[in-house]
Amino acid sequence: MRNVRQVRCVEANELTLDDMAQVDVVALVMSTAGQGEMAGNAKTFWGEISKASKSSVEFTALRFGVFGLGDSHYWGSGTAESAKYFCLPAKELDQKMEALGAHRIINVGLADDQHANGVDGTFVAWEAQFFEELGVRAVGDEGSLRVVGMIDDEVKIESNYLRGTMLQSLADTSTGQILPEDTKISKFHGIYQQDNRDIRAQLEESGQERAYSFMVRIGIPGGVCSPEQYLAMSALARSHANGGLKLTTRQAFQLHGIIKKKLKPSIQIINRNLMDTLAACGDVNRNVISSCNPYQSEVFDEVIDFSRKLNLHLKPQTQAYHEIWLDKQQVAGNANTEVEPLYGPTYLPRKFKIAIAIPPMNDVDVFSHCLGFIAVVVNKKLLGFNVCVGGGMGTTHGNKKTYPRLSDVMAFVTVDQAIDVAEKVMLIQRDYGDRKNRKHARLKYTVEDHGIQWYRAEVERRCGYKLGAPRPFKFDSNGDRIGWVQGHDGKYHYTMFIENGRVYDTDEHNLRTGLDEIARVHTGDFRLTGNQNLIIGNVSEQQKPVIQRLLDKHNIDHSRYSGMRTTSMACVALPTCALAMAESERYLPTLITKVEVLLEKYDLMKEKIMIRMSGCPNGCSRPYMAEIVFVGKAPETYNMYLGGGFAGNRIAKIYKEGVKEDVILESLDPIFADYAKNRTNGEHFGDFVIRKGYVAPTLAGRLFWETDKAANQIPGVPPQVYW
Repeated sequence: MRNVRQVRCVEANELTLDDMAQVDVVALVMSTAGQGEMAGNAKTFWGEISKASKSSVEFTALRFGVFGLGDSHYWGSGTAESAKYFCLPAKELDQKMEALGAHRIINVGLADDQHANGVDGTFVAWEAQFFEELGVRAVGDEGSLRVVGMIDDEVKIESNYLRGTMLQSLADTSTGQILPEDTKISKFHGIYQQDNRDIRAQLEESGQERAYSFMVRIGIPGGVCSPEQYLAMSALARSHANGGLKLTTRQAFQLHGIIKKKLKPSIQIINRNLMDTLAACGDVNRNVISSCNPYQSEVFDEVIDFSRKLNLHLKPQTQAYHEIWLDKQQVAGNANTEVEPLYGPTYLPRKFKIAIAIPPMNDVDVFSHCLGFIAVVVNKKLLGFNVCVGGGMGTTHGNKKTYPRLSDVMAFVTVDQAIDVAEKVMLIQRDYGDRKNRKHARLKYTVEDHGIQWYRAEVERRCGYKLGAPRPFKFDSNGDRIGWVQGHDGKYHYTMFIENGRVYDTDEHNLRTGLDEIARVHTGDFRLTGNQNLIIGNVSEQQKPVIQRLLDKHNIDHSRYSGMRTTSMACVALPTCALAMAESERYLPTLITKVEVLLEKYDLMKEKIMIRMSGCPNGCSRPYMAEIVFVGKAPETYNMYLGGGFAGNRIAKIYKEGVKEDVILESLDPIFADYAKNRTNGEHFGDFVIRKGYVAPTLAGRLFWETDKAANQIPGVPPQVYW
């Protein structure tokens, strides 16, 4: 930019009053958190500036502009709360800067998520006027500024196929964090930088660095691992992480609290045990998940084999992972090329998720994924798959251009065609997905924008053959079959309920110790389910009593739990997730205990009423699929949704916005009473609340925000079934 000597961009908490007193101009861009509060990375800054006075600072030569980010419908359309809290931090900061004697360059700008163009709807004009008032012009073509695409794609290109500056970041012992650009690249390696938000403010107030650590995700294609691999991850959690082992909703092990110096040794241990973290996160195809409940056990092995082959086929081929973490020593997998034949240098616009279901179990929520395969089994033989395209959970509070969406059933493919078709579905998203707006970059919006028939035609064009018509199928449930079941081959399988996927010992039961003991003697396999549970699989007739004695010894007994609790799921959220707006896995068990008082009151304790919670609207726990849903909006405050399908066949609908625990319990009490008295035989709770009119059915993702019943009618689509 011309006429500018120096520009510095920092987080608000890194900006001091002395810093501002020594510069000519400051532009302050402030987002809104909670109930009109400063965001976490601006609270220290606000605490300092709010106490300042004209006599304590010298701002008379400082010129400033403030721009605010908010949502005018965050607390409901047209409500007093929304009007009060909308961009409140920016408004207060603008007034405070003027009160301290600084000179306003331009009136405060207010960006509204409700605007058709989002933030850009206000920011583009505000920014142009800001620079015009300063007399600053762009270098080069001064008549226009070229938009070159999202910053994420630039970072990917400059990373040289996911190398970035990771080696330099890891070598820097002066800090517990890695460079900002590397935090984007590290995700492709299965690694998220996090910090402990419980103590963040305390550390920043004392001038210390945040308590940085890393989350590492180990994808297990199809969810099946050996007891030895489980024991290795359990030991690694103790020696290199915070001690806890997390089983995720997408059949992965997750380790939290790994400090930087232990990061590389952790990855090496994982690889020595024939697992890896590559592509467990990032803008690539992630871990392929599959039904692992042994209901259709005749085809189970074939489906798991397919999931592993598909996962390997869609893996990034860069050598970067082996160079950075394994010192170029290949331990497992296929890393033999320098280019990315499928992805190219910019990879995908956003993450890509695949699930495989074996009817009648939909234990992977197959319709919530970008790409789904539904096994077609006839006479105990796997004929092929129904292919469904365009699902996804993430949304943004109040932004009606974002919504969860269930996928459309596109076609039938044979087993031999399946990997080829999966590749072409992904490549179409690579080429047509939105690379300008990450909130619109998931495959679900590509399908919504172009239509499923266009998508099918493009897949057929790239494959060079026609796809078949979808075959009939039916799902009964998206939960797990808790307890013992016997497979067709006589082997037994025990599905263990693990609340929110957290494996640890409590006063009630020694889950962690018990699983370790079982793994040391078990001769079968372990299976991570899509519902955060674990199956002790392929147990022989002779070994079953041995396993049962160990379960009894450590008081591991699923019968103690209510039906609601065994179908519950929650994401990690606080204190480590940077996106969390409220508690999730630390709070849901407590909330369920209080809800169980109501269930006991109406004799509903054994009813499997599916409940899920997410700390933010991104939906890692696939919350919108549940019959009762809570999505974090602010501390101790949630949006409440009802009416998801018990078989994963319908998205829930908003029931109440911005509710706290007392309102949650008050709201559920009469609904449970009504359900206990007036449900039909076998009627699930989600179907009941729609039949009785508590909420309208969500028959399409684009109708997620519509609460009017008439607006939710689609000719020919029954209210109980989406597909």
